[in-house]
Amino acid sequence: MARKQFDLIVFDWDGTLIDSTSTIVKCIQASAKDLGLPIPTELLASHVIGLGLQEAMQLVMPDVEPKYHARMAERYRYHYLSRDHELALFPGVYEMLQELSQQAYFLAVATGKSRVGLNRSLNAVKLLSLFDATRCADETFSKPHPAMLQELTRELGQDMRRTVMIGDTSHDLLMASNAGAAGIAVEYGAHPVAQLQACNPLYSAATVAELHQWLSEHA
Repeated sequence: MARKQFDLIVFDWDGTLIDSTSTIVKCIQASAKDLGLPIPTELLASHVIGLGLQEAMQLVMPDVEPKYHARMAERYRYHYLSRDHELALFPGVYEMLQELSQQAYFLAVATGKSRVGLNRSLNAVKLLSLFDATRCADETFSKPHPAMLQELTRELGQDMRRTVMIGDTSHDLLMASNAGAAGIAVEYGAHPVAQLQACNPLYSAATVAELHQWLSEHA
């Protein structure tokens, strides 16, 4: 089937392909509890998902001394690593990615995870060889800076105007906008639908099945 709009499809990881939002929130809250710091609300903790770890801790705990941000990140890693083996792809994701790959789209990941964290996760769900390129927050600028998309398009020799970024947060959609790429929202992840809609995505999918169908018909 001929491609209509896009050659490169870039996915966020947490909350978009893998069902990790609630685990990340609980790990952020547990990190604060470990250090005797005020425990952030679920809403605040979920808002920083998708950012680089250090930046996320600064935003989620703006009123504590900066020395605590690094300690929060350290405790977060401890809690997350003890649970990341429990995480699974959202139902339908594997089939969607396989189909897109078979249709010869370039597939990539742009994530706030570290390189070590993403590789562990990709390996755990057996997707390590499916993506043509990946970019992590500890390798370049964090979202919503456009660098991840700029670097991915350069690496794969693709045109930004024929690139789409798919994610569950405003950080993903703003990165797409900043880079000059299209943005698609998924509504089952970290950020509220109203926040996603404020970024004017090309399309907003309530489920993986809706996303899969839209990509099949319009991408």
